[in-house]
This record gives sequence, C-alpha cells and structure tokens, in this order.
Amino acid sequence: MTEIDVPGRGRIAVEHLVLDVNGTIAAGGELIDGVAQRLAQLRDRIAVVAVTADTHGTAAVLREQAGIEVKVIAPGGEGAQKLELVQALGAQSVVAVGNGANDVEMLQAAALGVCVVGREGAATAALLASDVVVADVADALDLLLEPRRVVATLRR
Repeated sequence: MTEIDVPGRGRIAVEHLVLDVNGTIAAGGELIDGVAQRLAQLRDRIAVVAVTADTHGTAAVLREQAGIEVKVIAPGGEGAQKLELVQALGAQSVVAVGNGANDVEMLQAAALGVCVVGREGAATAALLASDVVVADVADALDLLLEPRRVVATLRR
C-alpha cells in the first residue's frame, strides 16, 4: 500500500492500480518502453491490474512482459465493465489510469484518476474526468513511484 496525503483533499490509501491497455500502457498491442520496469517497482507496493478488451489479441503476452494481472473484458460496454472492476476493488483505494472515452467512468470513480495523453491522444471526456493529466504513461507511473509529485499537483 502507498499512502498519499494531499493537503486540502485528504489521504489516499492506494491499494490497487487499474490500467487501461490500448493507448495507455501499450501502443499497437505492444508494451510502451519503460512500462515493465516501472510496474516491477510498483508491484511491491500495490496490486496492479490492466484491463482490456484485448483488441490486438496480446493480453497473454502483456501479462508475461509486465508481470501483472491482465483482466480481459468483453467487447461492448467497456466503460461499465471497467467501472465495475474499480468498484469491486474498492474505488476509494484505486488509482485508475486511462486515456479513452471508455475510461471515463473508472477515472471518475477512482480515488485518483490519471489521464495519459500519450501518442494516441486522449478523449476530452477522459481529460475532464481525471484528477491529473500527464504527457505519457511513464509520467503516470512515476507519480506513484514518487507520491510527492501527486501532492505537488493536487494540494490546495
């Protein structure tokens, strides 16, 4: 568990990290450089799960490369399925990271929602649903590796 105490907002006890796959931690079905190394560092602190409809058919490969749980959801209604996952884990202890319109619900529900703009861009709705917006997935994961960055961004 990682605790982040944000002045003016309160304490977030992070137990779970939920990651969108396509456009967030992977591009074209391949893990983005630097993701596996950062996830290896985070796995000792929090439970990490990636969620995907497995558009590129690479969930098993990503699971092996990243060393994390990968939950495959059914095509259609992905936003609701991602929200259900976050709620099942206990939204108050989840950091959600995504970039797409189907990530909006999980970004809103999580204790901390992070939108990654990245190479594929980000849906405006995902930007507006997030607490923090970052340029790439490395920045998002680094927020959890160095929680003082979250505090610097969100303190009031």
